[in-house]
Formats: sequence, C-alpha cells, structure tokens
Amino acid sequence: MARMLKLAAANAVVLFPRLWTPVSTVRTSTSLSSRPGAGPVWNLGRLNHVAIAVPDLEKARAFYKNVLGAEVGEPVPLPEHGVSVVFVNLGNTKMELLHPLGSDSPIAGFLKKNKAGGMHHVCIEVDNINVAVMDLKEKKIRILSEEVKIGAHGKPVIFLHPSDCGGVLVELEQA
Repeated sequence: MARMLKLAAANAVVLFPRLWTPVSTVRTSTSLSSRPGAGPVWNLGRLNHVAIAVPDLEKARAFYKNVLGAEVGEPVPLPEHGVSVVFVNLGNTKMELLHPLGSDSPIAGFLKKNKAGGMHHVCIEVDNINVAVMDLKEKKIRILSEEVKIGAHGKPVIFLHPSDCGGVLVELEQA
C-alpha cells in the first residue's frame, strides 16, 4: 500500500507540478469540504459539461440528435467568445458542441491542429467563482483571462491554463 501511495504521489507531481508540496502525513480519506488544496470558502460542484470542438456544427448536431437520440438544442452564436454553441442534454450533464465564429476564434486554432475536432475542455461548477479565482491565483494557477466573463449559460466563467491542470483546459462556472 505504501508503495502504491508513493507511485501515485510521484505521478501527481509529474501531472500537476505547480501543486506539489511535501507533506508529513497521508490522508486516507477526504470529503469535498476537507480536500487538500481548496480553501474553506469555495467548493467544487458538479461537472457541468464537456466541450467538443467540431468542424461541422450541423453534422455534429444531427449525429447526436438523429443517430444517438439525444435532446439537442439550437445553435447559439456567442460573438464575445468567438464561437457558436449547441448543447446536448445527457440527463446528468451536458455536452457543448463548439464551432468557430470568425477566424479569430480560439476554436479555429484548435481545429487547425485537430482537423476532425475533439475534446476541448471540461466545465466544473463552483459555489463562489470570485473567491475561487483569488485562491487559485495565490496557488499560482494561471487563469487565461484578466477577469471573469459571462459564459454560454449566462453565468460567470473562467478558464484555467491546461499546463497547470494536468494537460486539461478547465472551465469553472458559477453554480
């Protein structure tokens, strides 16, 4: 068991090097309110959505609706983010289909590197986004914008740098 814990800790250092700090004791169980690293004044919530960049929004929309039988929304342009989005309701969470809106779109750059599209980011709810931002900045986690923006659900959002999050672009959204 001790060897497995050492290996897990070593892997965590490789995936999340900015979060590594030596500890003298190992916790055997944690709850959401007592997890290490999170301040007592904000908490992670549920997975809100997984975002998928797609080269053809209508084709992707038709696939999820007509082939898989999912409940699929209408396209919504979000010029302030440079994307058009379609939400696919999965019951316990959603998928967000992203398509570039203009050549300056961050999704256009993503699709240049990934012609067929693919997973772009995960979105996790937080109960206090402003406090989360302050806490994460103190922990040297880079945030991709100077300030909180309003996202596709009309709620405040921020994006965390993938290099600080194990290679995953993480969006935090106010619950």
